[in-house]
Amino acid sequence: MKEIRGIRIRTGLLPGDVGGIVCLHGRLYAEEYGFDCSFEPYVAVPLSEFAVRRHERERIWIVEYRGRVCGSVAIVEHTKSEAQLRWLILHPDLRGHGLGKKLVRDAVSFCKACRYSGIFLWTVDFLDAARRIYESEGFVLTDQKKHRIWGVSLTEQRYERTL
Repeated sequence: MKEIRGIRIRTGLLPGDVGGIVCLHGRLYAEEYGFDCSFEPYVAVPLSEFAVRRHERERIWIVEYRGRVCGSVAIVEHTKSEAQLRWLILHPDLRGHGLGKKLVRDAVSFCKACRYSGIFLWTVDFLDAARRIYESEGFVLTDQKKHRIWGVSLTEQRYERTL
């Protein structure tokens, strides 16, 4: 990973983090992919539930840059044996430096330490940089579905990795 001055990656939520992550998702997906405001509740509702739960087999990594939330990834318990990777995002200014790969690697390592037998995630087919990270970390495409959601027509993809 290339070093960027002022970057801090921490685990755990602080006041304002949930709103910051939701805002980052809402703004970036609208600007970059044309998503409408219905995408924000898709992020906000499960993220809020995650924040309240505080489960030991779940973790979030927050990327701070210049005092602002500029990225995240999380592991959420789906079942006792399977985890879900969620909310991977980086502000455009921080992309291309290996941060996304580091976040996913840290998430996979956490899943191994928690003794999950597998991890899955849902993404969309046009997120090429994220797909390359997932594939480089051993995730395999297992399902696809095309539909209209968040104001756009897209193909959602499910990736899985056995641990």
